[in-house]
Order: sequence, then structure tokens, then C-alpha cells
Amino acid sequence: MKKIYLLALAIGAFTLSANAQIIEDDIESYSLGPLFEDHWSSWSGAPGPDNAVVTDAFAQSGSQSVFIGGDGVQDALLLLGNQTIGTYELTFFMYIPTDKTGYINFQGATENGGAGAGGNGVFNSGNITFNLDGMNPGIVEDIDADGTVYNTYSYPQNFWFEVKFLFDLSALTYTLSIDGVDGAPVAFGADATVGGIDFFSIDANNEYYVDDVLFVDAAAGVDDFSASKFSVYPNPVQDVLNIKSASSVDNVVVYDILGKVVLQENPGKISPAINMSNLPSGAYMVQVTIDNATKTVKVIK
Repeated sequence: MKKIYLLALAIGAFTLSANAQIIEDDIESYSLGPLFEDHWSSWSGAPGPDNAVVTDAFAQSGSQSVFIGGDGVQDALLLLGNQTIGTYELTFFMYIPTDKTGYINFQGATENGGAGAGGNGVFNSGNITFNLDGMNPGIVEDIDADGTVYNTYSYPQNFWFEVKFLFDLSALTYTLSIDGVDGAPVAFGADATVGGIDFFSIDANNEYYVDDVLFVDAAAGVDDFSASKFSVYPNPVQDVLNIKSASSVDNVVVYDILGKVVLQENPGKISPAINMSNLPSGAYMVQVTIDNATKTVKVIK
């Protein structure tokens, strides 16, 4: 019974209206190793060395995430369904180790994969670089192909942080948010389509992890989702676990690996701090409830 209960905790999900949710992926359903299934493809449009890799080295929730390393070959695509009408919100969490580099970009129409065999990817806009070439630790730049810098952001190294795109297909713009800070809207490039996100190994210093992907039809129910968003840090934690949230956190329950409740609090406020100093070292599942929506994340102490 405990095994079933722990599995339910690990899978924990946001409560969403069914018609709003297009993709909800906590990376827990895949086997460790190369990822080429469901909405995950690659620039070549076929299984191969450019695929994303599922790892258990780091995770925002559960025990697995997507890894993009520094081989200069990995070129994974998250396929968003070639949307041409409406407003959509994509969120995911990234983890970039200290002084490492990351890179993503926004793709237009895609079919199976990118511009290689089996695909027809269109670079739409935005070279979104994190600490490019190791020169600007903690700095994100949203740069067009001609070198125009649209927005700059900061992000916490060695912590999970949120990346959010709001795609407006009426205005043909996207608004990028990094760690809760919105940039100015950026115009689409070559294609009036939301096709996908390209996760690329841009150089030898590249190393990042992606978890908890959610893609929703914003007009159909993004408000239900936005009230439930949160992140936790630091992870691993020493004494105090901070919960960053946009809404008041109703309940926090901490379980040990056997499914036993070891800590429970009812903060009733935005972005509370949870004192875990009395807990022994180990792995814990932290269940957070906001506005009747519950999600569980794995935390190491």
C-alpha cells in the first residue's frame, strides 16, 4: 500500500480544466536514456545522438528530468502542435549548474523534427542564451539572429527556476518570463506558428536540465493553472526550504521515503519558508497545496 501511495505522491499534478491542458509532462513516465517519443523529437526528426536524455541526476519534481549536455550534438525539440490561432502559455523549469551555459530557441512550424531528415523546422525568433561562453554567469539574453538584444534577465545558478512563454497569435508576439520576471513582447520571426522549443547543446560548456513542462490554451483556463504555480529552493536544502509562489500556500506536508508524514504546516501566506532543520539527511517528498491544487516535489536534505 505504501508503494502505491508513494507513486501517487511522485506523480502529483496541478488541477486544470481538461480543455485548457495540451501538454503536462513531469518526465517521470520515460525510461532513463535517450528521449524520442510523445511530444519530444529532435532536429534530425529521428532517434539518434541529437535526442534529449532522461536523467535522474537532478529533478524539480519526482526523480527525473531532461538533460542537455556539452557535446554540441544534442538538439532536442519539444513539439507544441503547430498552433496558428489563439493564445498559449508554456512553462517549464530549468536547472543550470554554476558557471555552465544553456541555450534554447523558439521554432515555427515543425513536422516530426527540425530542418534535417524528416522535418521542416523554422527558426521563429529568439536565441535565448544563459551564461553564453561562460562570460556572464546568471545572465539570460534574448537575441535575434541579427544580434538585436530584446531583453536581458537574471537567473539563479544551481537552483531550479521557471521559464515561461506567453504566445499571442493575434499579435504574433511572445513574452518571455525568467524566474518570475517578464520581458517586453518580442515579434515572431519567419513563421506565424507556435511549433516548438529547441533545446540545443550550443558549446562544450553547455549543461542544463528541464523538468515539469506545461503547455496550455491560455484563453481556456490559464487562470486555473497560474494560481497553483510554485518553485522550491534551495534543493538540496540545509535548514530552511523556501517556497516561491504567486498565491497563498494553504498546506505543506513533508513525507519521508516510507510515506510517513514528518512535517506539516499551514502557512496561509505567499512564498512561505519551511523549517526542515530538525529532519535528518535524506530524500523527502514535499506536497504543496494552493487553492485546492496540489503538487509534490522531491527535496534532498
